[in-house]
Amino acid sequence: MGIFNRILGNKQKVEEETFVNWIPFNSLDQINIIKELSKSETILIFKHSTRCGISKMVIKRFEKLFEISMSNIKVYYLDLLSYRNISDEVGYIFQVQHQSPQLLIIRNKVAVKHASHYDITSVSLKKYL
Repeated sequence: MGIFNRILGNKQKVEEETFVNWIPFNSLDQINIIKELSKSETILIFKHSTRCGISKMVIKRFEKLFEISMSNIKVYYLDLLSYRNISDEVGYIFQVQHQSPQLLIIRNKVAVKHASHYDITSVSLKKYL
């Protein structure tokens, strides 16, 4: 079987290890939790569209930015297709225009940085921790 894999290519997907502490963002109540937590730690919100090719590529690159030492950072994952109402409220509360994909960095109840599309992977996360 090994020779066939070499000739035809191994079609099994290998999942890469990620150090992102993904937290599902699926309730408006979580906005208040995020604001409170941000008083003592940096909180990230990643807004993702599961139907967008750019969003799929950016989320993979975003995960590669994380080292094991960053695994305690809370990253709230917001599925835009399922929870657009939450996305709208996040934009209003943190005064950030909606984009997809989008990263918000929350500190002391405000968005201290936000980026969208490929600019997300250029953000120096450690600068905000």
